Amino acid sequence: MTAETPDRDAAATGPDAARERDAAIAELLGIRSSIDNIDAALIHLLAERFKFTQQVGRLKARHGLPPSDPDREKRQIARLRSLAEDAHLDPAFAEKWFNFVVAEVIRHHEELADGTDRP
Repeated sequence: MTAETPDRDAAATGPDAARERDAAIAELLGIRSSIDNIDAALIHLLAERFKFTQQVGRLKARHGLPPSDPDREKRQIARLRSLAEDAHLDPAFAEKWFNFVVAEVIRHHEELADGTDRP
């Protein structure tokens, strides 16, 4: 080590580095708290969404309509991909999310149609 090139390890363990690390940890905790709040909101929104899809499933079951609606799903995928682009979210991710949710919705609708739905 020369006077022109300070030891990087020594700098990383000095008081300034400790303060920077503490500040980074505090910032990290704040960001994670925001993420946790968003996750909670997403769970509540999904629960609300599934309440409505259960209503749809019961209506379809009562009237002998098919559990899935491929045409609507295609329109929704196009709509959600566009929304994702506008929100700077990967449209492929939005589509994967939608397909995952729709698979669960269809499973519920099939259970309602055959009378095996859970309470």
